[in-house]
Amino acid sequence: MKNKIDTTQPTVLGAIDIGSNGARLLIKKFDPTAAIPAERIRKVMFVRVPLRLGKDVFTLGKISKEREYMMLHMMKAYKQLLMLYRVSDYRACATSAMRDAENGKKVLADIEKKTGIKLNIIRGDEEAALLCNNLVEKTGSNAGNFAYVDVGGGSTEISLLHDGVLAKSHSFNIGTLRLLGGQVTSSEWKDLQNILGNFASKFDNIRVIGSGGNINKLYKLAHPSKDETSLSVEKLQALYDSLNKLTVEERIVSYNLKDDRADVIVPAAYIFLKVCSFLKCNTIIVPNISLADSIVDGLWRSLNEQSQS
Repeated sequence: MKNKIDTTQPTVLGAIDIGSNGARLLIKKFDPTAAIPAERIRKVMFVRVPLRLGKDVFTLGKISKEREYMMLHMMKAYKQLLMLYRVSDYRACATSAMRDAENGKKVLADIEKKTGIKLNIIRGDEEAALLCNNLVEKTGSNAGNFAYVDVGGGSTEISLLHDGVLAKSHSFNIGTLRLLGGQVTSSEWKDLQNILGNFASKFDNIRVIGSGGNINKLYKLAHPSKDETSLSVEKLQALYDSLNKLTVEERIVSYNLKDDRADVIVPAAYIFLKVCSFLKCNTIIVPNISLADSIVDGLWRSLNEQSQS
């Protein structure tokens, strides 16, 4: 999948995102020849597996044999899907849990040997900066003050932008699984408050752009009208209050949530509420994007740059 690609023609690209909670495969078709703009970038398929690496790593410090076995067979399936959809190129990334796992590099080396897929462990700051790769799918963030916020199981990535220019990217060890395990330190919260507070003191009218499965689900649960493009902090707070009163089992029944979403959605809402409070922001734009989108869009942009050089 490493041959030179002609980006003037329809191209199918893929992204693998191995997070602390879920593992995702996203395949998109980029077609610059399409007459209709909406058809130039099209999602071909999306698969999410509730791998939950963080459940091992944030308690044991490493990936268990059982979880490694699951991951290996998942990656074999992903490899077949990449071939089935004739993907020209892809990028595979692992984030917070794999960064913290003492046996992370060994596990990835074994997976590469058995599947041929090379997974790169990306640093927290690179993960944060990757969120800005969604320039391919415009979010209207070229003018004004924005914070791209992605809440994961092991960390929260935030990129702060002013008039389309990246001011700061930061990764905080504040994630949904860490919160559930009582493993987020007060100093980490203080760092988040200080960095976001400093940005808010310099720039006003900051708008948050939320990405990831949790904020997408919270947006849907809020039942916004069809012409709404954002989730108000007021609605998010009301949702948080309602969900927080329920047990995980009650959330599954009352809100039709999957098992691996029902527990993490409450700490995710809490993190977003904290971020909005520190930034003095009262709305969250939810364009239904994820780190996997950022990875594949960034790959497309990189291939375009290579073809033009």
